[in-house]
Amino acid sequence: MLLSVIITPIVIRLGRKFALLDATGIRKVHNRPVPRIGGVVIVLSALVLILAALFLNNGVGLAFRNVRLQVIALLATSIVMFITGLLDDIIGLRARTKLLVQILAAVVLCSCGIQISSFALGDWYTVEFGLLSWPITIFWIVGITNAVNLIDGLDGLAAGISAIACGVIAVLAIHSGQVVMSVIMLAFLGSLTGFLFFNFNPAKIFMGDCGSLFLGFMLAGASVVCASKSTTIVGLGLPILALGVPIFDTFFSMLRRVLERRSLFAPDRSHIHHRLMDIGLGQRQVVIFIYMVTLIAVGFGMFMMITRNTTTIVLFACLLLLLALVFRIVGSVRLRETLARLKENLAHSTKVSQYKRDFENTQLHVRQAKSQQEWWQAVCMIAEKMDYVWLSIESKDHNGTSETIVWRNPNYKPDSADILKTIIPLSRQENNGSKFQLEIAVKINGSLESAGHRMTFLSRLLDEHGISGSENEDSSLPLFEPGWSAKNWEGV
Repeated sequence: MLLSVIITPIVIRLGRKFALLDATGIRKVHNRPVPRIGGVVIVLSALVLILAALFLNNGVGLAFRNVRLQVIALLATSIVMFITGLLDDIIGLRARTKLLVQILAAVVLCSCGIQISSFALGDWYTVEFGLLSWPITIFWIVGITNAVNLIDGLDGLAAGISAIACGVIAVLAIHSGQVVMSVIMLAFLGSLTGFLFFNFNPAKIFMGDCGSLFLGFMLAGASVVCASKSTTIVGLGLPILALGVPIFDTFFSMLRRVLERRSLFAPDRSHIHHRLMDIGLGQRQVVIFIYMVTLIAVGFGMFMMITRNTTTIVLFACLLLLLALVFRIVGSVRLRETLARLKENLAHSTKVSQYKRDFENTQLHVRQAKSQQEWWQAVCMIAEKMDYVWLSIESKDHNGTSETIVWRNPNYKPDSADILKTIIPLSRQENNGSKFQLEIAVKINGSLESAGHRMTFLSRLLDEHGISGSENEDSSLPLFEPGWSAKNWEGV
């Protein structure tokens, strides 16, 4: 803590000198640029003492040396995450790049024996994961890393939650006799406590991605180490409760993106801290509220270390429900709206898939068209399959003479208020200056997006196969034989 307090002002000056600042923006709540390399403080102030512990000539040093491979692997991969975050803070990295680095770092930890290999439900049943321990561990580490990163949206929020998590894991490590993890977690607890003097609202420095990615990965790895020494539900249960707010927040954020059919990496302003601010709480009030929720969850969760079997499971389940209830109250999740959106998305996906199948089944007729009449007939066949209201194609030659042909869907009674229309220019090789345009009218059917998809299918077809004709066809002739449309299609 003392090192952190000493180092932070230096890092703040360096951040301002080299313009390593977090600018204001629509997703930001601060109103002035703030240095965003606070992760440097957290890493340096803790690692100096952790690495020194490897060389102590006492029981702590001996314990470190006995598990030095795992300690070095955890610290090294966490530093890789710190460097990745620092590069993101300085030059910006793609979300996929950061995710790939997280997965590779998690794989390294697994290869060094840091894995979730089993899970026990009281004294009744123990689940041995076997080969599944690798994907489960990787999912846990990557998930927690991103959860801490995403919750870093207000002054002192991520640092405070991480400090609580460090304290909880330290207690769990001491309870299970893990000297090394208790020392590491206490070192980071001190580092974060000192950092919070400068990071709490109004913040003079942000931890940035270099801090949040490092802390998330370190906490995830440390929790796996503790869980591997304690196969009971407590080993993972307490870290889950300590990080419950960021875990639930990340889950609901991903759910919202999926329901809105957006990228999982898309920016979002619906996190729990945003919701709390939207209902009128200030930054400090929001942060303190989330601190209190976390402390209540882990406070009651500590009883899991002295309870057994059914009591432990019931207590853990109740605390998870409490956390979920908090998110429900602040509006981060609404069950009815979620179910309605799921139903809507499923119906939309089913309809689009059906249109796509119909399109693919009928586009062969367009490819095989030998004349304009065959081309038009095939296009109208596709239009009927995809619920078009009408199609009309107009040609104008270089003399200004125009010709129009129209197909109407006999199953519809067009209503202009319920129709989406567009005009698409068409091309025809060697057309002697003739110009063509196709007007499309689509029934909206309650969804502009669905209508747009259907127009896109036909537009794609027109890009690939314009007005087709046989090689010997005289392009100077009219586009269609007189009376052809009336002869072949009803409702022209």
